Amino acid sequence: MDPRIKLRIEYLKANLKYLNDNELAEYNRLTGQSLSHDPKPNARTSHEQAVWSDVDTDYNQTASRDNVYHNSYDDIENNHHQNSKGQALSAGFRKQLKPKNTAPKSKKPKKQRKKASFWKKVRRVIVLILLLMIGFFIWGYYRGKTNAPDGLKTEKFAGEKPSSGATNILILGTDQRDFQTTGDARSDSIMVMQINNKDNKVKLVSFMRDTLVYQPGVSQYGADTKLNVAYNIGEQEGNEGADYMREVLKQNFDINIQYYALVNFNSFATVIDSLYPFGVKIDAQFSTIDGKKVDSVDVPDDLNWTPTHQNPIQTIKVGKQRMDGRTLLNYARFRKDDEGDYGRTKRQQQVMQAIMSGVKNPLTLFTGSAALGTIKGVTSTNVSNIFMLTHAPSLAMDASKGITSYTVPENGDWIDAYDQYGGLGLQIDFTKYQAKLKDLLG
Repeated sequence: MDPRIKLRIEYLKANLKYLNDNELAEYNRLTGQSLSHDPKPNARTSHEQAVWSDVDTDYNQTASRDNVYHNSYDDIENNHHQNSKGQALSAGFRKQLKPKNTAPKSKKPKKQRKKASFWKKVRRVIVLILLLMIGFFIWGYYRGKTNAPDGLKTEKFAGEKPSSGATNILILGTDQRDFQTTGDARSDSIMVMQINNKDNKVKLVSFMRDTLVYQPGVSQYGADTKLNVAYNIGEQEGNEGADYMREVLKQNFDINIQYYALVNFNSFATVIDSLYPFGVKIDAQFSTIDGKKVDSVDVPDDLNWTPTHQNPIQTIKVGKQRMDGRTLLNYARFRKDDEGDYGRTKRQQQVMQAIMSGVKNPLTLFTGSAALGTIKGVTSTNVSNIFMLTHAPSLAMDASKGITSYTVPENGDWIDAYDQYGGLGLQIDFTKYQAKLKDLLG
């Protein structure tokens, strides 16, 4: 039997009680029966009664299945067509839909949906902040490039990471002016800054420039060359002043240094003015001069020094104030009070602490990024852009808690001695300071 005819018979039989006259006639024709609509069950023949009993049973089974399956059917066309054998076939069949899952859908707790939404918003905010920081960094970089000294480039630096896992950065403040080359400059300030240490502290070690040290290939009688000469010698031999300073510090103090940054007069002022447009808060202090206490000091105005105007002066008062980049530079370089070079080193540390502690203001998240870009644009450094951006927030947080500062040598802990050129320098106990630096920096 044709499967379609069989399917039609099963459908008509399942719905026999509800067939109209035409549908009942179709069922009789397909099955060879002679059923008729009879509202009185008792009037049925025994054969019809048996058939209707089967129909009732099929109907009840179908009704029970309807609790699980929801069937939907298209309208059956009333017109039928004859097939090639003359049999009447229905033009369409009702379609049975797929069973629906009647089980109630589980709903996520509202609290979980809110939590997911909250973290999604947090991620968006973080991404937005990072994009803004990168944008400010790029803007600061190109702003810095317009003020960069001629011939600025990254020098060769064979840095070594300390075994402790921390990061040591050599910071050299040079006395190079814009009309000079690096070969004419010496290192005015020599510092090693340590970050990413186990203590989560920023540590700053300053080395006095007149400390007598051994310099490979230069010193003739042991530790007989001033430390600040190392940068100048290295620059004259292949522009490797920073790397030669790294080598000298390693030789004399057993310090491994990974990165470097060179900052000259103009670069320093540019960075300060970009990071602190309203000035840096600082409490200016000087030692006595010729044994007398002072209320103000006339200091050399280094940024305004030119070959034709070699002695410009700026007056700085003692006490709390805000300093722009030019004034802060002049304050940090002054050494004509009774503490001499030690007093200058102390003021340089004070300046670094004031600069770094000030970045805890939330607004400097973006101005700080711009300043980082400016630093990158005006300084020679091997610190990567990625390192700057990713470490700046943690550095700012650690610095806002205070900076651990140390000076080599300590005040008065030296013997006056002469270098190989006849200049007066500071002779120190290297074994003692190697141990102290090992304890401080790891």
